[in-house]
Amino acid sequence: MTSNTDLISVRIVRLDPMRVASVHAFSASPEHEAWKKLNTWAQPRGLLNKPGEHRIFGFNNPSPSGGSPNYGYEFWIQVPPALKDEDGAAIKTFEGGLYAVAHFKGRVEDISERWKQLSIWCENSAYKFAAHQWLEEHLSTATAEMIELDLYLPITE
Repeated sequence: MTSNTDLISVRIVRLDPMRVASVHAFSASPEHEAWKKLNTWAQPRGLLNKPGEHRIFGFNNPSPSGGSPNYGYEFWIQVPPALKDEDGAAIKTFEGGLYAVAHFKGRVEDISERWKQLSIWCENSAYKFAAHQWLEEHLSTATAEMIELDLYLPITE
């Protein structure tokens, strides 16, 4: 299902439960540090060779707060059932859920504006905000100029 408003195109998606490997960083630029950890852990296991098979999600953990330049970012990569906890990454089970999804391709500093648009869309829709995990699905490797993501806003009917 796709909905359009003046601001944003949104599709409704139900993410199924999945097993993920998790890495985390906390600093003034945790996305880059967490990506290095994920790359170091996942590359030797061949998990970055098939992006459609091993989807990559990320989210702030904890979110930025006033008074400190530091915050956290956690990456998840979808892993096969046989993979166990190993040094460098923790294996978790994500329960899935219903999401409003908006695509973003642009400058990293503009992501927060797309999140704001998605939140406004939800406020004006028949859906309500839900409590499961907000996610950013990483569709391309970020460069200094560009990043491509799908933003997953947790919703309920």
